[in-house]
Amino acid sequence: MPIRPEASAAAPVVVTRPLQQATAFAAQVEALGRRVEIFPLLAIEPVEDAAELRAVLDRLEAFALAVFVSPNAIDAALRLRPQWPRQVAIGIVGEGSRAALRAHGIDERSATIFCPQHTGKMDSEELLKALPLAQLRGRRALIVRGQAGRDFLSEALRQQGVAVEYVTAYRRLMPTLDADRRARLLALADGGADWVITSSEALRNLLELARLAGGEDRVVKLQRQRIFVSHHRIAQTAQSLGFCSVTLTGSGDERLLAALQSSP
Repeated sequence: MPIRPEASAAAPVVVTRPLQQATAFAAQVEALGRRVEIFPLLAIEPVEDAAELRAVLDRLEAFALAVFVSPNAIDAALRLRPQWPRQVAIGIVGEGSRAALRAHGIDERSATIFCPQHTGKMDSEELLKALPLAQLRGRRALIVRGQAGRDFLSEALRQQGVAVEYVTAYRRLMPTLDADRRARLLALADGGADWVITSSEALRNLLELARLAGGEDRVVKLQRQRIFVSHHRIAQTAQSLGFCSVTLTGSGDERLLAALQSSP
């Protein structure tokens, strides 16, 4: 049975996104009347040497398409190349990335943007369906990502005759477990919480941090708490890791917020 706090004390909602994306979503959760804890499970840091990223962005016009795997990829690249060439189309896989583009002054009026049309499943497979593959055949595509990632899109594009190049824009790290974070994690594990998870990597980090902080006993307590995930792949990861109360909301902050609102 999932562990729930006493009815008189509603569970806090734990926002686990990297700090760069956590604050705005946390404010939306608070507007629902829920208490929020920001506890990032991924730390986003610049690459140690940005020379390769700069060099690729300097020849951006050589590509017909640039795919950003996340808002962090957008932020890292556009800090170095704020003026986007109109002839280079952009591919994104989520509404968070669309918001990140808007924050840099880029929208459908200034660039051609491709994204999944199936709003309930925002991923590389759906992005591929939205791309004009016939127009891209024989041309070049750039994938801007973290230090590693899934290879589905690159392999699928190459099968369609598109030359693909990668560039690393940022690093994803597990946050350090200092005394303050350890105390907060133990309190959340012992008291009960609702966790918003938007990455399988973050979910694995949660259990590893729990082991470091309090051993297997705290891991078991977390596995019995309620988690809200935005993608079926994360839900599958959660189930394989032993979580017993997994709510799949679908992509987009609106769906996450609606699920939280309907599950006080």
